[in-house]
Formats: sequence, structure tokens, C-alpha cells
Amino acid sequence: MTAPAHSDVTPHSPAQLVRLVAGREVSTRIRDKGFLIGSAVLIVLIVGLLVFQVAINSGSETTRIAVVGGSEAVTGALETQAEALDVDVQVTEYDDEGAARTAVEDGDVDGALLDPAGARPELLVENDGGQVETLVQGAVQGLSISQQLADAGVQLTSPPEVEVVALDADADADVEAAVVALVGVVVLYSLLILFGQFVAQGVVEEKSSRVVELLLATMRPWQLLAGKILGLGLLGLGQMVVIAVVGVAGALAFDVVELPGRLIGTVVTVVAWFVLGYAFYASVFAAAASLVSRQEDLGSVITPASIVLVVGFVVSVQAAQDPTGSLATVTSFVPGLSPLVMPVRQAAGGAAWWEVAVAVVLMLVAIAAIVRIGGRVYAGALLRTGGKVKFREALSAER
Repeated sequence: MTAPAHSDVTPHSPAQLVRLVAGREVSTRIRDKGFLIGSAVLIVLIVGLLVFQVAINSGSETTRIAVVGGSEAVTGALETQAEALDVDVQVTEYDDEGAARTAVEDGDVDGALLDPAGARPELLVENDGGQVETLVQGAVQGLSISQQLADAGVQLTSPPEVEVVALDADADADVEAAVVALVGVVVLYSLLILFGQFVAQGVVEEKSSRVVELLLATMRPWQLLAGKILGLGLLGLGQMVVIAVVGVAGALAFDVVELPGRLIGTVVTVVAWFVLGYAFYASVFAAAASLVSRQEDLGSVITPASIVLVVGFVVSVQAAQDPTGSLATVTSFVPGLSPLVMPVRQAAGGAAWWEVAVAVVLMLVAIAAIVRIGGRVYAGALLRTGGKVKFREALSAER
């Protein structure tokens, strides 16, 4: 008598099922051309923004001035005035007025100063004097006053140098960090929209193809939801980290920022808020998408969450200009808006540590509530196909 055959297949644990679903989501999306193209576009935009910033910073050209009949005193006066105006100047001596006039006409110099030490000095320019006129006028006036005092026998001593004391020494650093955070929020907003839609589209695809029925034969709805959110979340986090590394490395390589420590801290803050924001919105998008069975109906159910994201982005832009304002302060505590607003306030120095702690706690509480409610809606509506399922029906179906 033979013994009954025993199956060698052991059931998977809940954690293993979640990992299987997560791995499936990662492998599916990482081969998607749209995802790869979108990632490349974001990286190109970050690099392009850095190059643009470098071009702006290096956009100040040297002011070139030709001098006829000058001296070392004239050159020194022009250089001193240029330093006061915070511009670069290049002084070139010319032998006669004709050569200097030709240099101005040919664009070799921005202006030509004739007879600077005489009674009627003259400045030749192509069109409008602008900055050249301001620089030359100040230098000639200073040179004239010094000469008149010297002729009168007045000996001048070097004037005292004014010591500048900044009342807010970190103001420039806060502005720089706020700009970095704002760029990070743009990336964060784009990824939250992108991966929220990935979650929603995946839910509808599974419902419309009836694949979900096969999946739910081997696992619980919450395991499927958790695996989907975890897989796409890890993919999004990886993409965010890659973009952050490229951005930080580029900013340091191009010398765009002056405080690398502050830059890295701001980037880490934005990445951390992405994790919280994704957990919140992925659950909302998944639960909303489970209410419909066709891609055509998807927009109607995810629009409210998308609008909240847009509002958060708009407020974050305003928060960069006024991080301590009422609007920025209040919205930085509102779950769903805080992942976009609070990083900007933190970077700009407008948020105290306890405000950040309160915003994180409120966000975690909201995530727990959304996951619980969204999971029930997801489980109650997942197997209902055909038309749009009402929220209350889906919520009560899982009780």
C-alpha cells in the first residue's frame, strides 16, 4: 500500500507574497519605455538647469575701456571705481584719438576716454554709455577731486574701510537652500504624479483584464496593494536618489552653490518627504482607481488627488518667497500638502524643528488612516467590474 503523495509546494508567507508583487511591479515598469524616457528627461532638465545657472553666473562680461592720454593714476582710478561698482574692467592705452575711435566702432572696446586729466575729458561710445558712462564718470570725478586737493597742498590720508555687519548672516544661505529645495519640489511633484498614475493604471489594467481574480486566488487584497505600492515606491525612491546624486554632483562640479553641506541636507530632506508623500498618494490613487474598470474613467476618480498635488506645488512656490507667511505655515501642517510645502520652509529657515516634527506626525497619522480606509475600498471594489463603483458601496463591501 503506497503512502499518499504530499505536495512539495509550501504556501508563501504574507511577506513573500508582498515581495513577489513588488518585484513584479519593478520589473514591469523598469522595462517600460515611457518610464525610461521620463527619467532621462528629468535628468536632462536638472543638468540643463545647472548649465543655465552657470551661464547666468558667468554672464557678466569685462568692461573694456580705451584711454588716450592717460596715466597710472587714471588706470588706478578706473580700477578703483570698477571695484566699487563690483564689475571687471580692462584698461587699454591708445596712442591717438583715431585709433581709439576705430576700436569703439569695431567693438574692440566698450568706450574710449579722451584726455581724462584735462579740463574737458570726453567719452566715446557706440550707442548708449550705460555702465561704461557710470564707471568713467565716477573715476574722472574722483581723479579731479584728488588732483585739486593735491594742488591746494592738502594731504589726504587713506579713508577708513567700512566694516559690514550682517544682521542675518544666514540670509543668503537660506535663499540658496530655498532655491535648491524648490527645484527638488518640482522633481518631487513630478514623481508623485508619475508614480501615482502608475499605481492607478496598474489597478485598472488588472481589473479590466481579470488578472486580479487570479492574483486574489493566492493572496489577500491588502497584500496585493502593499506589494504594488512597495514596488513602485522603491522604484520611485531609486529614481529620486539618482536625480539627487546627479543634481548634487553637478551643482558642486559647476560651483553653482557655496555651501555643499547645506545643499546635501536640503536634498536629503526632500527625498525623505518624497517617501511620506508617496505613501500617502499611492494609497489614495490605488483606492480611487479600484472604483473603475476602464482607463477612460480613470481621470474622473484621480482628479481630486491630482488637484491637491497641484495646490501643494503652487503653495510651495509661494512659500519660497514668504516661508513664514500664514499660507505657507498653515499648509505645511496639512497632510498631502506638507510634503511639498514643508521642505521649502525648512530650507528657507522658516520652520522650527518642532513644526517639522508636528508635520511629520500628522502625515504619519494621515498615512495610517488612508492606508486603512483605502485598503478597505480597494478590497471592496477590486472584484467589481462593469461600471463605476460608489465609494460607500466599496467601503461597506469589506466590512
